[in-house]
Amino acid sequence: MTSVQLYKSRTFVLVWHLIAIGQYYYAIYFDRYFVKIPEDLNIPKMMRPSEYGGRSKFLTYWCLILQAIYFTVCLINDFVGTNEVAPRKTPLIRKLKDYMLAAFAFPVALNVGVTFWTLMAIDRELVFPKALDAVFPGWLNHVMHTNIVIFMILEICTSFRKYPSRKAGLAGLSIFMACYLTWLHIIRHYGGIWVYPVLDVLNLPQRIVFFVVSLGFSVGLYLFGEFFNNLIWTKELKQLKAATGPSKKTK
Repeated sequence: MTSVQLYKSRTFVLVWHLIAIGQYYYAIYFDRYFVKIPEDLNIPKMMRPSEYGGRSKFLTYWCLILQAIYFTVCLINDFVGTNEVAPRKTPLIRKLKDYMLAAFAFPVALNVGVTFWTLMAIDRELVFPKALDAVFPGWLNHVMHTNIVIFMILEICTSFRKYPSRKAGLAGLSIFMACYLTWLHIIRHYGGIWVYPVLDVLNLPQRIVFFVVSLGFSVGLYLFGEFFNNLIWTKELKQLKAATGPSKKTK
């Protein structure tokens, strides 16, 4: 079955979004109520949920909540919005769905997944110490760091969307990342810890470079998402352009 056929199958898209929602909300629930990390476990201080900021210290947790919210918006759109390529009038919920994937859900998911597994390959103690294996289920780790990428790829392949202007999309992503970086510094100020060990060994100029590179990486992932979406839905985007008439080029 082609991506276009999948897109046209309302039942498939609906079931797909229900599966995604169930997975993410259950993961949040399980992590919150069943994952207990003993205080005497041999892991770095900043990785303990009991420290200032709790689970929300980590971009992984922000991403997990973001994915749950995004797929909830998708499900609402399935019922009261539309997944058509060129609707006569695009509902607000559909515009929100399209924007959320472009600006937040896709680039943040790939950022978390790629960064996590790259660091795991280099030195897992930096991101997921072996001691956590005894208290943190492997399936939950994969939901947080693997499935987020797989589900985003599948979402692009199964549901059509029109990317926002590059300026609008990158503005939203930049604001999101700026909020998280501000949160990191709040935790540092009030909790006395850097969430990520690498920040402990960097001086101020090096940290600035680190944050700029991180933002640049996120921008690159945004551009990749835009390219991938346009590649998958080339025919439909041409159809949309023909239906809506001449439009300004993406800036």
